[in-house]
Amino acid sequence: MSATGPVVLVVLDGFGLGHGGPGDATELANAPFFAKLRANCPSARIETSGAAVGLPDGQMGNSEVGHMTLGAGRIIDMDIVRIKKAIDAGELAGLSAIQQVLAAAERAGRALHLMGLVSDGGVHSSLEHVYGILRLLAERRIRPILHAFTDGRDTAPRCARDFVAPLEARCRELGGCIATLSGRYWAMDRDKRWDRVARAYRAIVAREGRECASALEAVERGWAAGEGDEFIAPSVIAGGPALRDGDAVLFVNFRADRARELTNAITRVRPEKLGDEVSALPIVRPSLFATLTEYDETFGLPVVFGSYAVNASFGEIVASSGARQLRIAETEKYAHVTYFFNGGREQPFDREDRTLIPSPRDVPTYDLKPEMSAVAVTDALLSALQAHDYRFVLVNYANPDMVGHTGVIPAGVAAVETVDACLARLCEAVLDRGGSLLITADHGNIEQLIDPTTGEPHTAHTTNPVPIWWVSRDPRAVGLRDGGLSDVAPSLCELLRLPVPREMTGRSLLVHAG
Repeated sequence: MSATGPVVLVVLDGFGLGHGGPGDATELANAPFFAKLRANCPSARIETSGAAVGLPDGQMGNSEVGHMTLGAGRIIDMDIVRIKKAIDAGELAGLSAIQQVLAAAERAGRALHLMGLVSDGGVHSSLEHVYGILRLLAERRIRPILHAFTDGRDTAPRCARDFVAPLEARCRELGGCIATLSGRYWAMDRDKRWDRVARAYRAIVAREGRECASALEAVERGWAAGEGDEFIAPSVIAGGPALRDGDAVLFVNFRADRARELTNAITRVRPEKLGDEVSALPIVRPSLFATLTEYDETFGLPVVFGSYAVNASFGEIVASSGARQLRIAETEKYAHVTYFFNGGREQPFDREDRTLIPSPRDVPTYDLKPEMSAVAVTDALLSALQAHDYRFVLVNYANPDMVGHTGVIPAGVAAVETVDACLARLCEAVLDRGGSLLITADHGNIEQLIDPTTGEPHTAHTTNPVPIWWVSRDPRAVGLRDGGLSDVAPSLCELLRLPVPREMTGRSLLVHAG
């Protein structure tokens, strides 16, 4: 147990328990510290998908959901579930933001522009939501104009045809169309790579891009050019209108982080945050721009499904005790160790320090730099432990997930080996200070880089369980039981000798001898 030194929660983002074989980077890597963990430390299996994290059965977990559940210590209905429940119950038309956007389209006598990711990945959007909205538009006789973003990251690398073809047919049945199609690499950036966002923006607003007769042709031409779904160049579809002044827009992604930049580019609600590549582009002024969930509370846009706060999250419990805590990650996962772990709270708790290490910006994809910023994260964390008396630390290593999304096996192996070396340094430093660590993951990814059915690269998350290890000077003091991510916060409370609030319905994973 750890009563005096720091307790560190290490999240190995995208590090699942695989089945070995040529696509399992966790087994292929030369990782002596992971081998030491497996041989010497109490361990268990943690479920990170489906009902265990408030998602539909069989739905793979993701970083947002994983960190939310880790910090909440309970299972929460995630946005994908609560939106579907509202659609199935016929409640969509009664929601204020939907009424506003429909009224805006009807007043202007124009189509309604929908934009968002179109795939069955279930991480950023849901086709069930899109089709539910289309049914409502059919009832109101409003034509849908869709700006479709293709996936290839939370799905197989080339499967967009399966989603785009029926969706394009449905839009045409309703008198609308798919007007533009762009890979998510361009339309859903989250790391201030404004040159990418500008390409998607110009397609939507100025109809500049690869010219195609149909959305299906845009997919096929992208594939022919060597572009996977994620990277399909922004394309404009014949007959589709541009987004014009006075049009109404609904962004149908339910996950915020990769929808913020394009939303801001179109609405200019926070112009000071835009890069020069976007600021210089012609401005469009929609009559109304609504979002399916709240992308940023400072935007002030109509939101269909408002965010909900998680009371008595683990971070709040630590703050209430008067202890000092640290959150540290590189850019790609910074929001997860702060906003999401705190249950949707933007502001830090009292005595909560935050350290952001920039992710590399000199490569287009992380297979070209699989070490990312893991060493810099570790260096900064070790310095912080020397300088301050932290009782709790949350650190995220992004490599397994971000490199796993590329499906490049040698890079995946290098990512695991990088994290292995960083963990060895971190664990030694924490143990030297009388502390202990829980090392786990938020979902799987890096352990399955080959699709077992097709033999092609596998770039999506998995539904595999993830490991959890307890690292301390006395590994025989306690054992661990199998459980879910909601059980981690109560375990941390026990390690820190803090009361478990009644709102936390998870149970501690610690098993005491005798």
